[in-house]
This record gives sequence, C-alpha cells and structure tokens, in this order.
Amino acid sequence: MLILKCAACRRKLWRYNKIGPGEVHRCHKDRIDRVWNLEERDGKVWCPCGRAVGIDRDGYYTMDKKAFTYSGTKATG
Repeated sequence: MLILKCAACRRKLWRYNKIGPGEVHRCHKDRIDRVWNLEERDGKVWCPCGRAVGIDRDGYYTMDKKAFTYSGTKATG
C-alpha cells in the first residue's frame, strides 16, 4: 500500500493499492483504500491547500507527478 501526499503541504491524500513496479501515473478509484483529504471539482482532484493533484477520468485519476509524493510498498504481480 502507498500513502499519497500533497507535494506542497505534505497532507495525506489517500492510501492506494499499487499493483506492479512502475510509476504512479494513474490511481484507479476501486484501489483507493482510505481517503483523508480529497476534493473533486471542475474535473480535477484537489488537495485542501489548493493544489491540483490529478484529473478525474471516471474510473481513475490521471496524476500530476509533480503534485504528489508517496511512501510505502508496491504490490508485485
């Protein structure tokens, strides 16, 4: 599980079950385990500090790789 945080204010955004070794380009909504801070408006996903961290694409979020950081382990396979 990965913990995604805003790169600007370091607030926790959500806990995500990342499958595979690659980078976090998309976050599938059905793999988000817990949400701490998340605002959806204007087709984007926002941190409460006012920074856009991704774009809502119905079944997943396309993430802005400069807007967030993460820690934790990725699931293999």
